[in-house]
Order: sequence, then C-alpha cells, then structure tokens
Amino acid sequence: MLIDILSEFWKSTGFVVMEYGHIIMILISFILLYLAIVKEFEPLLLIPIAFGMLLANLPGAEMMKEPVTEIVKHPETGKLVPKTKEIGGLLYYLYQGVKLGIYPPIIFLGVGAMTDFGPLIANPKSVLLGAAAQFGIFGTLLGGMLLNSLGVVEFTAKELASIAIIGGADGPTALYLAAKLASHLLGPIAVAAYSYMALVPIIQPPIMRALTTEEERKIVMTQLRPVSKKEKIIFPIMVTVVISLLLPSAATLVGMLMLGNLFREALVVDRLSKTAQNELINIVTIFLGVTVGATANAETFLTIKTITIIVLGLAAFSIGTASGVIFGKIMCKVSGGKVNPLIGAAGVSAVPMAARVVQKVGQEENPRNFLLMHAMGPNVAGVIGSAIAAGLLLTFFGG
Repeated sequence: MLIDILSEFWKSTGFVVMEYGHIIMILISFILLYLAIVKEFEPLLLIPIAFGMLLANLPGAEMMKEPVTEIVKHPETGKLVPKTKEIGGLLYYLYQGVKLGIYPPIIFLGVGAMTDFGPLIANPKSVLLGAAAQFGIFGTLLGGMLLNSLGVVEFTAKELASIAIIGGADGPTALYLAAKLASHLLGPIAVAAYSYMALVPIIQPPIMRALTTEEERKIVMTQLRPVSKKEKIIFPIMVTVVISLLLPSAATLVGMLMLGNLFREALVVDRLSKTAQNELINIVTIFLGVTVGATANAETFLTIKTITIIVLGLAAFSIGTASGVIFGKIMCKVSGGKVNPLIGAAGVSAVPMAARVVQKVGQEENPRNFLLMHAMGPNVAGVIGSAIAAGLLLTFFGG
C-alpha cells in the first residue's frame, strides 16, 4: 500500500516529465539570476524575468496553462456559449496585460513621471542623436528583408518589424509592437529586448571605444542652460499634440509618456506623480517581468527561429549604438570639438541606463568629465524616437 502511494506520488512530480530542454532553460534562468543579483545588471528587470522563466520551465507547475473551454447551450436562451471547463494558470491571466498591450503604456507613464526632460529641452539638438540611434531599427529591418529574399531567414515583414524594434533598447515599445504585429513571437522578442536592456553596461562600452578616439572621449562639455518650469510644462503637451496628429499610431505610447512627465512637472498632482513613479510602475514591472520570462518555455524557445531573433536583436541594438556614436562624431566636428561623441550612444532609449554608461566611460578617460546630463538629452529623445519608430512600423505593416 505504501509503495503504491509513493509510486503515485512520484508519477505526479515534475521529475517524471523533465526533459533536456527544461534543464537548459532552468540553467539559463540561473545565469540571469546570477547576473541580476551578484553582478547587479538591472535587477529590477532581470530578477522577475529570470524567475518567470524558471517557473515556466518547471514541468507540472503549469503556471502558463491556458484555460480549457467548451461550447454549451445556454440554459435560458438556448444559444451556444463558451464555458470554462478548467481555469488557466496564474501567469496566463497576468500575461493578458502584455498580450493586450496594457502594461507597456503604463510603464511609459511611470518612465515619464521619473524622467527629467530638461536636458532635451535645454539642448534640442539632442533630438538628432536620438533619431540617429533609431537607424538600428530600420537598418536591421532592411537587412532582414534582404536576408529573407536570399533565403537566409524566413520571417514575414510584420515579424521582421517586431524583431527590429529591439534595436531601440526599449522593452515596453518592443512588447507593444510585437503584440500588435507578431504576437506569436512575443516571448523571444520580449526576452531579447529586456536582456539587452539589462546588458547595456556590457554591450555598449566596447562599441563606444572602438568608434571614438581617446581625445574625443576626453572632451568636456559646457554646462546646460537652466530650463524654466513653463518650458517643462508646455513641452509634454505640445509633443503629445504634434506627434499624435502626425502619427496617430504612436499616440498611445507617447501620450502616456508625456502624461507621466506632466504629472512630474505640474507640481500640483504630487500624489499621482509619486504613484506613477513608485507603486504603479513597480507593480506592473513585476507582472510584466514575470510573465515575459514565463513565455520562454523550452518547447518554443529552444528553436533556430528564436536564436535568429536574438541574433538580429543584438545586431539592431549594436547598430543603434554605433549610429548614435557616429552621428555624435559628426556633431563633434561640426561644433568644433564641443560635443563629446560618447553621448550619441545614449540615443538608444534604455533610459537612464545608457546615459549612466556614457557617464562611466567618459569619466574613465577624464575624471573631470560629467556627461550624465548631456547624455540624458539624447536618451530621452531615444525614448520618444523608439515610440515614433513603433508608430511608423504599425502604420506601414499594421494593415
């Protein structure tokens, strides 16, 4: 009797159905947890993503299990209606916020409330660096189409657009666009986008050093002008109006970003600003991170297509960083050596991570270099630029 009980218990455990794919994905989740906890690579992102990946690859847990429905006759009307036979897993329901495009705009609301747009307003030329860094998105899209025509990869135009947006180094934007254009690729795209955001301190510095000289990296920039309260209030309102009219498909992301910033700068809704900066964005980050990680299950993740997505995403991000730095070098020449080209690397929208990396690399070359506020200009421009890029791709491929 005891043997039978133990035998039935063993059969109910996840060990019985554990496969090599599950083990590989669990090991990957351990590596990400190590990077987040020990190396402190953006732990706010990597810990929930890695733990979600771990939960999704524990056989038998069924955290992402879809509900089972059946069609039955309504007892009163006689119409055929769906009825839930088995409820889904917890993470399946939380994941609907990603799938329906709810979490990304809320994240943008929080980012707007936490970000000072003053450096961008003080130096409007920063917009050019933010725009230049978006070349990683469109360059990868065109390159992917070329590879597609040569038979090297097999992606539709919508899939390529969703993959290319990884080059913006903006997780919420990547999720938002992928949910609209290629929801079946949401898992690998999300994991790639957030992983590269977390690995900005590793990926960007070698590119920055390779494309600049020691003299360029040592350039000390003059202090930015003060920005008035009136400018800071008018800016988010006008950006929302102009971009939403020019590109309605970008209104959701840009509008929520600017609303959050208006909360911050108006100084009359302190409770709303603090909620957007803290409780709201923290709750949504947990839900988004865990469910994004949970999409990386062994069955769908360990494929050639997923590996190709990760490679193309890395190419897009690297090209974006490089194009920002190259345009920074052009601005350096045009300005007579007054612009440190390193700030161009912050044109990708990993805010404020990319700006911090610029500050770190600049100070390694010249301890008197304080580039953080100068880098925040293109960094903020990159956030807006990635949202605009997503809007353009939705306009071109969303039909």
